[in-house]
Amino acid sequence: MEDIKIIKVDETSSTNDLMREYSGEEGLVMTVGVAAFQSAGRGQGESKWESERGKNLTFSIKVYPVGVPVVRQYVMLEAESLAIRDAVAEYVDGVTIKWPNDIYWRDKKISGTLSECTISGSHVGSCILGTGININQRKFVGDAPNPVSLAQILGHDVDADKVLDVLLRRFEIYLSMVNEGRYDEIASLYSASLYRRSGRHAYSDAGGDFMAELECIEPDGHLVLRRDDGSLSRYAFKEVKYVI
Repeated sequence: MEDIKIIKVDETSSTNDLMREYSGEEGLVMTVGVAAFQSAGRGQGESKWESERGKNLTFSIKVYPVGVPVVRQYVMLEAESLAIRDAVAEYVDGVTIKWPNDIYWRDKKISGTLSECTISGSHVGSCILGTGININQRKFVGDAPNPVSLAQILGHDVDADKVLDVLLRRFEIYLSMVNEGRYDEIASLYSASLYRRSGRHAYSDAGGDFMAELECIEPDGHLVLRRDDGSLSRYAFKEVKYVI
């Protein structure tokens, strides 16, 4: 049995659906579903993921992490984000992780991930990490405000399979760290890679626009910002926006 089992399909509703419904042989370490096109690719919440057929990487990784407490399941998204960052950084500089699930090149979004974990008792049972990476798409027609692809940055096409290979090898390393219980090490690497990890920046929440600096990412994934008056504001996904 392979350590990494890769299933490639021409089209699916979403690769997370593909992995959720897959009942064939799985990899010892991970099973990966890759699609040339997703008819209903999703981001966080109600967001849609725009991807031209055959131009980008759209895939989901299914794993069974060892002994991860429910309260630390965010570490899985951190591990995947680090692997994506590493793979993209093989090609361009200025790659960061924008909390909670995006990869940025400068002020533009090149990748996003949707995490779906099942719970078994007080621990994570399985986890499906669905990722889209803009590789060779040259024109974006959706309403996403700031997409960018590797091809747009570099001025030439990139071998998507090579990007995926590097990413999976890096994720295998981070997954082994997770399985060894090294959550704080993963969290530290994630925090050091964050977009806007230093300095004052503009944000917006239900109360309006404000300036703040990043205080920390809590173990459960909440973002904590320190406002100009010294007060701390704590946010879950979708409760605050970056003003770019």
